[in-house]
Amino acid sequence: MSSIHPGAALASAEENTLKPIDGLASPERGWAMLVIILGLIVAVLDGTIVNLALPGIARELQASPSQAIWVVNAYQIATLVMLLPLASLGDLVGYRRVYLVGMAVFALSSLAATFANSLGTLIAARAFQGLGAAGIMSVNAALVRLVYPSSQLGKGMAINSLVVATSSVAGPSVAAAILSVASWPWLFAINVPLGIVTFALGMKALPFNRVAPAAGLRFSPVDVTLNVLMFSLVFLGVDRLGVREGGEASVGGGGSHWSAWAILLAGVAVGFVYLRRQRTQAVPLFPIDLLRIPVFALSMGTSVAAFCAQMLAYIALPFLLLDVYGRSHIEAGLLITAWPLAIVVMAPIAGKLIGKYPDGLLGGIGLGLLATGLALLAALPAHPGNADIAWRMALCGLGFGLFQSPNNHTIVSSPPAHRSGAASGMLGTARLTGQTLGAVVLAGVFSVWSPHGGHGPVVALVLAACCAAVAAVFSSLRLKTTSPHH
Repeated sequence: MSSIHPGAALASAEENTLKPIDGLASPERGWAMLVIILGLIVAVLDGTIVNLALPGIARELQASPSQAIWVVNAYQIATLVMLLPLASLGDLVGYRRVYLVGMAVFALSSLAATFANSLGTLIAARAFQGLGAAGIMSVNAALVRLVYPSSQLGKGMAINSLVVATSSVAGPSVAAAILSVASWPWLFAINVPLGIVTFALGMKALPFNRVAPAAGLRFSPVDVTLNVLMFSLVFLGVDRLGVREGGEASVGGGGSHWSAWAILLAGVAVGFVYLRRQRTQAVPLFPIDLLRIPVFALSMGTSVAAFCAQMLAYIALPFLLLDVYGRSHIEAGLLITAWPLAIVVMAPIAGKLIGKYPDGLLGGIGLGLLATGLALLAALPAHPGNADIAWRMALCGLGFGLFQSPNNHTIVSSPPAHRSGAASGMLGTARLTGQTLGAVVLAGVFSVWSPHGGHGPVVALVLAACCAAVAAVFSSLRLKTTSPHH
């Protein structure tokens, strides 16, 4: 028998640890993916789960509706402003660590929200919840890239898209189910055991980073502050315009209207300074280096334009269905649900097509279907039946579902492995940028055409179809470019 020197054995073990491994083996992969899915579900659900309870929260905590809306805003702003900083931190200290700390913060702040006895306390708890959600969402795609072998990454991204689509539409239903048997604090209380279980599983199942951080990567407080300021001001400006997340448009809102545009422009000005500063850095917090990769830049353009189209449609459609076609709130809700349900049907099919056909082609076809569906919704007859509306909604959802997973696959897989965190953070940033842009465009539309008369929603749907067509062009242009990293 030959003996192995202990030092040689140790060196061999170290080499095996550092050597890049393409994904996890089957049982480990399942456990790691379960942790990622559970985290995504709670983080996405909590963005919308509170909306239904806001009137009750306002009454119980003696607050006005305009103050109570900050229970939602605090969560969304905290998530938005910290996506890129925490994604960058994931590249530096490990995605696993950022994810687990995010989950711990989310669970603890959910406990604080459960026992909040004033509006200020609840808003603060929700801000910390948003910070935890940013930790979860900023690195989830980077973790999927570690969990799945590159040949199956499309499947992992399809699962991600499916979970996000399902969770975002399930929020009101889950809230209604909980509020029918319990009071509003239970909306937050359910996160605590879920968070503890997910954290415990994550400690065992989540993989470590396999490559060293990029040379020159650092965590700069100045850059983080500028990032927070830019996204906060843009969010607040759009919020004051009154059209984000399906709210009423503040048409001709006088001083308030102008102050909203001023805050928005201040955000753009901060963004100009911030992005100029980022151009001089070797490894920027806002990943300008990745935007120099043509296929990545085109994928980001595709995502921003597609989510701009989605936001325009999502806000315009309730006005169209309620005011123009006289549907009840329940009927309108059920008809609109055909869109996310179609995404849920298409996501796994899209996942199977990734790798067999180019992502740019799949995205182009999907966005072509979305543009067609939106144009057909804009061209509805004067007295459409429910079936006329539903199949058009479903066509939009099928198109969106076919675009999303392949596009996300390109965004995550095209950068080098040591920049997976930055790419992961850009997924959420592209989505939120597109939705914000859609809300700004809608503010302009509704200030010219009334949202209640029929013209405003139809113009918004026509513009949404145009945005989807632009996204289809961006996606198709990727067929002429190839990624330098696989």
